[in-house]
Amino acid sequence: MLLQIDKFLLGITLLEEGSFDGGTLAIGLVIGLLVGALAIFLVNKGNKSKSEKEAQEKLEAAKRDAESIRTQAELKSKEEIVKRREEFSKEIESERKEIVSREKRLDEKLENLDKRLNEIQRRENKVEEAQKRATAIEDEARKRRAELDDVISAQKSKLSEVAKMSPEEAKREWWSTFEVEVAEESAQLLKKKLREAEETAEDQARHFITTAIQRVCTNHTADCTVSMVDLPSEDLKGRIIGREGRNIRAFERMTGCDVVVDDTPGVVVLSAFDGVRREIARKSMERLIEDGRIHPARIEEIVLGVQKEMDKDITETGKQTLFDLGIHGVHPKISWLLGRLKYRTSYGQNVLLHSIEVANICATIAGELGLDEALAKRAGLLHDVGKAVDHEHEGGHPAIGGEYLRKFHEKEEVIEAAAGHHFDIEIHYPYTVLAHVGDAISASRPGARRESIENYVKRLEKLEAVATSQAGVTQAFAIQAGRELRVIVDSDVMNDEEATLTARKIAKQIENELEYPGEVRVTLMREKRVVEYAK
Repeated sequence: MLLQIDKFLLGITLLEEGSFDGGTLAIGLVIGLLVGALAIFLVNKGNKSKSEKEAQEKLEAAKRDAESIRTQAELKSKEEIVKRREEFSKEIESERKEIVSREKRLDEKLENLDKRLNEIQRRENKVEEAQKRATAIEDEARKRRAELDDVISAQKSKLSEVAKMSPEEAKREWWSTFEVEVAEESAQLLKKKLREAEETAEDQARHFITTAIQRVCTNHTADCTVSMVDLPSEDLKGRIIGREGRNIRAFERMTGCDVVVDDTPGVVVLSAFDGVRREIARKSMERLIEDGRIHPARIEEIVLGVQKEMDKDITETGKQTLFDLGIHGVHPKISWLLGRLKYRTSYGQNVLLHSIEVANICATIAGELGLDEALAKRAGLLHDVGKAVDHEHEGGHPAIGGEYLRKFHEKEEVIEAAAGHHFDIEIHYPYTVLAHVGDAISASRPGARRESIENYVKRLEKLEAVATSQAGVTQAFAIQAGRELRVIVDSDVMNDEEATLTARKIAKQIENELEYPGEVRVTLMREKRVVEYAK
């Protein structure tokens, strides 16, 4: 084949060199083309035979590989089958053992149940026998009770004949004797307990309270329900009143205070029970007098401005009070209510200063008792916060204060101190008692509160009247501004035990019938005086 190709190429070369003529050239070309086509065919056939041979070899190799893989897979599957069969056999054996064990336990339980059933049956038989015996005993007891009732009735009849007294009369006689004995024993026991309490607690309580009072000293200013504004001249009264009274009506409508301009020369009197309103009216009147322009529009402008200033002053007062006492975390609304107490009085005592004093007293006593001083101070400061808005809501200031404190998520101890410092509710925390003690100390100490001489005298007379109304009391004296009542009894009429009970009755009657600040100490004295004359 290669020889034919070379000849074809040689013919083409000779043709190019021009060695042949035209016919020869044509024949040569045809021969060359045929030879070339033949050569190409032979080459393709040879390549095809070679490819088929290679493909056959690859196919045989693939068959061998597939056979090998199939053989390995069969081995692995057989091994897996054997392994799974062994595992399944083990599981079956384990389940079989478990079933055998369960059957054994069930047999044991059934055996135990049979034993229990037998025991229960045996006990039921015993219970039935016991019930029969009890029924018999009850029947016998009824018979004996009937016999005893007959015997007792007969004995009562005989006793009534002998004593010449009916059973009811005998009962009354016995109860009267019993009441006398119980009263004497109760008085002796009460006297003993009181003496023990006084010996153990009086000194310590006196120490706590005196220490608290000495460490806390607050001056109180007595405010009233009126404020007075000085006038530079009497001519301003007419301008304050205005034409047909329009200025004074506008002022009273804006401030809520009554204005009196005729009674006292040189001053204008402002009257209102609300201290905040009265203070707003006082400042507004002073600014109107200083400004000189007094007419309804100017009055409204100045009053509104003073109201904003007062609200700011109230807020700052509350914040400053909390800062001075080191109390934190109080809701702004409660702080604002605390600031309003600056313009609230109770029996002439400024409530804010009173609350500060109570807070310090509570903290001092709490420190002596080992309680939380910070919590006691907080409870004491906020105990009267309800007085800031008690004129706006129904109910007493303890309930109002407790409601507000609960609304703004105060601690339960503080809420109870506000709601229960007058013991209107059940007490659970000692801080409520501290608030009550601090409130009583601050309110009852000399100079803290004002009271008219008429009411003062009436209160002392009522105290003495309560004491003298008791049998055996000869004299009674109210001393120390009505905070102590000394009672003298007739020693021939009343013994020591009866004296103890009488003092208790007087104290209880004072608590139930009279109103008084703080507490009243009842001191009952019984003594035997023997007088002889040497002649």
